[in-house]
Amino acid sequence: MPTYTVHEPPPRKGEAATEPERFVFVRDGFHFWAFVLAPLWLLLHRLWLALVGYLVLSFAIGLVLYLIDASSTVGLLVSLLIALLLGFEAATIRRWTLTRRGCKTLGFVVGEDTEVAERRFYAAWANRKAASAPPPASPEPHYDTPVRHGPPSRSDVIGLFPEPGA
Repeated sequence: MPTYTVHEPPPRKGEAATEPERFVFVRDGFHFWAFVLAPLWLLLHRLWLALVGYLVLSFAIGLVLYLIDASSTVGLLVSLLIALLLGFEAATIRRWTLTRRGCKTLGFVVGEDTEVAERRFYAAWANRKAASAPPPASPEPHYDTPVRHGPPSRSDVIGLFPEPGA
């Protein structure tokens, strides 16, 4: 079952805290579309530095392969390995970018898909918020009425003895 990390972006101007609708859920594991269409996937997720690094790395490796007169099979294999690496590390690159942008990692959640993970996270988050809220203050203290009225008698047992005087 997939796991997701939850990231809270910094609050916007005029906000005291970040709206929960802006939280970002990043799935761990292999990202197929990052493997197949790496530049478009990086653009879609606004990973600008990662895109520049990918393009520079691809160009540099292509230039080196051209200079050593490598076959097209080697070039295809190297490109496939770079795409495979990006597919496996896509979530890590995305989490790194979110951290660089000032997002705070709130935790992780397990779910079959993003929707289930969001429901589980927000349910636990709401319970945690409710538990940390202080109880409402009452205007005057409430005391339970005592069971006994008056002083204790000699037949009352205090302690672990079954009968008085034993």
